[in-house]
Amino acid sequence: MQKKNSLLKEVLSWVAYFIFLLCAWLLLTHFFTTATVDGRSMDPNLYNNETMLVLKQAKVRHNSVIVFNANGEDPTVSDTDYYVKRVIGLPGDKIAFRNGKLYVNNKVADQSFISKDQLTNGTQYHLGHDNIKNWDISSLSHSKWIYNRNQTVVPKGKYFVLGDNREISNDSRYWGFVDKDKVMGVAKIFPWSDTKQKQHNINDLSY
Repeated sequence: MQKKNSLLKEVLSWVAYFIFLLCAWLLLTHFFTTATVDGRSMDPNLYNNETMLVLKQAKVRHNSVIVFNANGEDPTVSDTDYYVKRVIGLPGDKIAFRNGKLYVNNKVADQSFISKDQLTNGTQYHLGHDNIKNWDISSLSHSKWIYNRNQTVVPKGKYFVLGDNREISNDSRYWGFVDKDKVMGVAKIFPWSDTKQKQHNINDLSY
């Protein structure tokens, strides 16, 4: 009887261990993962080589920072390459930049998370010698984008994204929208990884 009880306990312990591994696998594959920032396009709120938590099931909102596969979005990317950017426009939104201010649906967007220089000069369209001080989705899509031609608002199932370090960020100004299906998840930074202000700027600004 004692041997049977011992064998049953051993079997149950293996079952519990298997269930734990299964739950861990489900969490890792379906709910969250980690990613590493590559480059300076999200300075000063995310720095190069910083590790982020990526919530795969989180809802994408205005100001969410997302990680997405740029292959098929940015025409210069020919293989899987993940970008991290901030969502400025959701489906149906009108986006425009006029006289140093960014507008979402004709309202000035709150961008207190970046510097005044990035708010103004940095948000202009800069490509080689081509500099557009005032732009909107219509003007960009008409002559500047490879995909998403002749759009006037953010299409259904897509997002308009910008990097926080606008002067060097390769983002929706240059190649268009991010397809919903390309999004890995919403990025968050760990409580111990940076200043409270940077945590707030990444983790708490979505609406």
